[in-house]
Amino acid sequence: MTRILFFSFLLLSWLSIGQEQPPILRFTPEEYQGANQNWGVSQGEDEHIYIANNEGLLEFDGSSWQIYSSPNETIMRSVAAKDDRIYTGCYMEFGYWVKNELNNLVYTSLSSKVKDQLKEDEQFWKIIPYEDWIIFQSLDQIYVYNVKTESFNIITPENGIIYAYEVAGNIYYQSPGLGIYEIKNGKSRLLIDAPEINEERVVGMFSNEMGLVLVTESEGLYIFSNDVLKRWSIPVGDLIKNWSIYKAIQLSNGEIALGTISHGIILLSKEGVKKYHIDQNKGLGNNTVLSLYEDHKNHLWLGLDNGVDCLNFNSPIVTHYDGAGMLGTVYAATSYNDKLYVGTNQGLFYKGKNTDSYKLIEGTKGQVWSLYVYDDTLFCGHNIGTFIIKGDRADLISDVQGAWKYSQMPGKENMLLQGNYQGIYVLRKNESNNWQLSHKIEGFDYSSRYFEVRNDSEVIVSHEYKGVFLLTLDKSLKKFDKVERLSVPEKGKNAGLATFNRHIYYASKDGVFAAPTEGGEFSKDSLLSTLFENDTYCSGKLVIDETGKLWIFTTNNINYVSTGKLTTNPVINKIPIPLNLRNTINGFENVTHLSENNFLFGATNGYFIINTDKLSYQNYEVGIKGVYYNDERLARHSLPIEGETALEYKKNNINISFSVPEFEKFIIPEYQYKLGGFADYWSPWTTNTTIGFENLPFGTYTFFVRARIGNTLIDNVASYEFTINRPWYLSNAMIAVYLVVFIFSGFVIHRIYKVYYEKKEQKLIEENKKQLEIQNLENKQQLMELKNEKLRQDVESKNRELAASAMGLISKNEILSQIKQDLTKDGDLEKNVKSVIKTIKVNTREEDNWNIFKEAFNNADSDFLKKVKELHGELTPNDLRLCAYLRLNLSSKEIAPLLNISVRSVEIKRYRLRKKMDLPREKSLVEYILEI
Repeated sequence: MTRILFFSFLLLSWLSIGQEQPPILRFTPEEYQGANQNWGVSQGEDEHIYIANNEGLLEFDGSSWQIYSSPNETIMRSVAAKDDRIYTGCYMEFGYWVKNELNNLVYTSLSSKVKDQLKEDEQFWKIIPYEDWIIFQSLDQIYVYNVKTESFNIITPENGIIYAYEVAGNIYYQSPGLGIYEIKNGKSRLLIDAPEINEERVVGMFSNEMGLVLVTESEGLYIFSNDVLKRWSIPVGDLIKNWSIYKAIQLSNGEIALGTISHGIILLSKEGVKKYHIDQNKGLGNNTVLSLYEDHKNHLWLGLDNGVDCLNFNSPIVTHYDGAGMLGTVYAATSYNDKLYVGTNQGLFYKGKNTDSYKLIEGTKGQVWSLYVYDDTLFCGHNIGTFIIKGDRADLISDVQGAWKYSQMPGKENMLLQGNYQGIYVLRKNESNNWQLSHKIEGFDYSSRYFEVRNDSEVIVSHEYKGVFLLTLDKSLKKFDKVERLSVPEKGKNAGLATFNRHIYYASKDGVFAAPTEGGEFSKDSLLSTLFENDTYCSGKLVIDETGKLWIFTTNNINYVSTGKLTTNPVINKIPIPLNLRNTINGFENVTHLSENNFLFGATNGYFIINTDKLSYQNYEVGIKGVYYNDERLARHSLPIEGETALEYKKNNINISFSVPEFEKFIIPEYQYKLGGFADYWSPWTTNTTIGFENLPFGTYTFFVRARIGNTLIDNVASYEFTINRPWYLSNAMIAVYLVVFIFSGFVIHRIYKVYYEKKEQKLIEENKKQLEIQNLENKQQLMELKNEKLRQDVESKNRELAASAMGLISKNEILSQIKQDLTKDGDLEKNVKSVIKTIKVNTREEDNWNIFKEAFNNADSDFLKKVKELHGELTPNDLRLCAYLRLNLSSKEIAPLLNISVRSVEIKRYRLRKKMDLPREKSLVEYILEI
């Protein structure tokens, strides 16, 4: 029997290989900062998730976790939320938690009211909200607490209790060895007494159209109807009845979730047919399920022996998680002849339309690059060549290694171009209607992973390391006549190439470029390039699916472009799944249209399927979850989140956290905020859920935050109002003090200034008197100096006149002496007279007279003639002679005989001298010469 069960389990696991399942959101103890084991899960009216953990109560708001220590430092075994209260049960303790004004949970004990009635070592394993009562169940007693009257009714079964349940408005519990009891009017009544379950633990109880369903720990499922208990025969009943089932609940759609001790979780349909079996190999955090809970949006929460998981059953995304590594990384997929083919790094796999298991097609082990359906034929591009796939068989038609891609030649239905590691090859259909390798197109030997056929004579190839090439075919399709490397666009890592909407598009980190299929050059596409401008570039891979959509991948989104219904203008749509959740390989992203709006995306550990028609994010709300400030020691202090909050000025730093309580794996909300009263504009979108403001000036502020998921803006806007009080030195009292001090200071300053300026004025008067006396003395001294200078000039002038007179007398005496000598000579008188005449003539030469005069003048007035020459270089010697005579203050009449000219001629000379000296009319020539 053990062997049969073992092989049955292996069979079930094998059948489950390849099953597509809801996304799993996993949380480890390191993330929520609690203990490993989680015994209960519930959801409050604030949409937050509350979990009973070994360390206490966990709270999750969709973005962050918070843990509240167990009230008596014991393991928390149960949790249930109702209205604004979170009820919990521990060892010898139960009660409820309520949010205070700081948005923190505060505990109130209820067990203290019945402390005397607690039994030794009681632990409260289950809490059931029921109308106006809260039922706390231990293994010994049931405590029924009336919320309105705050009273208790305690039920004590003879043999204790395993679990209590609320089903369709009725309360049931199992007593070991005695059966199932129903509580009515506060009393217990035996409902089911059957050997099949008396010695079995009933771990789940609910109802359906067949009756009351009881799930046992190791004997499967039973139906109780019309006072008859019988086994529920379901397809996996014989298998799971030997598994240890620890928890079981009925979901809102009637399906049944079974949590096991060592095999993960099984989900059954309403009819008992297995839909999913999810364990660690398929992405579950742990195989031991301690608690189950369905939240308000139909997510299934699993409290595990090591962590917390959330299954997104209503997600528009389903995943195939290849935890066992059977498939590997998915590089290509296609739906063909009612089979789904998946090409991976380990080979080509397929599965039937209504099966979950994948099988490897023999001969295809290794790297698969592409799958292409043409002419009702499935081509498989493989590392070792090209295969044609027929059902579960693969026929190798080309052993040229590295078949990247296939494309049809315009007007040539029996011909395909194939891009390979070393160029482009031609596949033809022969006369027997079989495809075969024809030849290589010579002239281009680079890897042709991306290429597009532009027309019947041109092919564009993108090589990420060498750039973009335009290849011109000859008419025979045997060679490329021309190979031209294009300057635009430039080469780019992970760059892609695709034909969409009658254009060939090229994408790289520099943007998206487009060229018409009918000819023309590449130019930057302003619309599609915004995808990389508004989001981070991760890959330029472009994918055209079977519906004609163009898929583009960025760091935060999967984007698809379609043409409008009324125009050919492209329309951009975003699916907000970030790169770290996609687990795709940059540059090798692939998309396959499966049916209607379902699209398959390859990943490193399997694949995921998105139903684009179900992408809706309307039923979410953003809320403020906490406000706090840091003091001078950087200690954190929480603030009330309701009402108006006033802070001291020294506490003018504030941090606000917010979140959208959503629990889907592939949803990452983005937030915008603004601080009214400080900056009335919205911030850029961010995924951060906490924002801090420091050194705020005093005043009243209102913080606003809104959120979006993908392209959908969440309707509500959360707000928080607070005030930063004025600093103490700007309070009204201090302003009054400042005013009084200001007035008094003004008066004192005025008085001080008045006294100061009076003294200063007196001092200035005295100083001015002294200055005037000094000035008078200085003026007298200056007058005395001027008089002395005039006297000196007069003396010098007289000296010059005296010197000139002396020189004249000396000259005359010399002449007279010479004449006397000539007259007293012995000899002929006539000869002596002639000698006198000669002497007179020699001594009366104008030049000699001037030289004598000049020498005497220089002795009397040194450097005058030199100064005049320097000032007026154009003066002639005769001009200088006239200047010398004028320097002696001689009149024109006195100068005329000295120059042997008439007085009129002297006047003319004086006039010419004025012209040469360029003297103004009002300036006297003599005065000017005397001033030199």
